[in-house]
Amino acid sequence: MLFLLLVTALRAGDDGFTQKDREILIELRVRMMEIDKRFEQIDMRFEQVDKRFGGMMSFMWLLATIFTIFTVSIMSLLFWDRRTMIKPFEKKVAEIETKIAQNKQVSSELLNVLKEYAKKDRKFAEVVSQFNIF
Repeated sequence: MLFLLLVTALRAGDDGFTQKDREILIELRVRMMEIDKRFEQIDMRFEQVDKRFGGMMSFMWLLATIFTIFTVSIMSLLFWDRRTMIKPFEKKVAEIETKIAQNKQVSSELLNVLKEYAKKDRKFAEVVSQFNIF
């Protein structure tokens, strides 16, 4: 029986943890904790970068909005200015067209009068024919 106890104790000693094994496990645990701390630091850095990136994106959206507002405002102002500038010219052109139409009517009536007078007066007909009026 003593022999069995001795063999069992020896076997348990072989399979069990030694002091060196315990030291290695403690060292591994310490290193794992250091690695966990580093990962926590990396996570914090990523959070900081995410915050900065979010702030930059907000700033970019703000700039894009301001640029769009300026562009729309300037285009609206240009369109309004063009319309207000063209209206007086359109009015003036309409007046000139009316005067031209009146002058054409007066000119045709004047030519008719000259033709009738040229039929009655021979000298006047010769003068008119020299200038190729009709």
